[in-house]
Amino acid sequence: MLVVVCFDISDDRIRYRVVKALLGYGVRVQKSVFECRFKDRKSMAALQERIEAMIDHGCDSVIYYPLCRECRNKTENSGAARPQPPEATMFA
Repeated sequence: MLVVVCFDISDDRIRYRVVKALLGYGVRVQKSVFECRFKDRKSMAALQERIEAMIDHGCDSVIYYPLCRECRNKTENSGAARPQPPEATMFA
């Protein structure tokens, strides 16, 4: 399962911890955007729980966009940013 994770986190320490957690599940494609691959929903839920415990729910936000294979194949890109090929992202 491919999931695009986007975040807006104001505190530098919390942001660093969230980035570190996300790096264990996928690749950074922009400063606050990751492409993560999961074996199943349980793996994704584990990451979500971990991040939920870190962020300040009053001012931070994290959004998870699951993408089906068909949606992934329809992705369009402009400029320097490029999504990673499927084999480049890891399964958690």
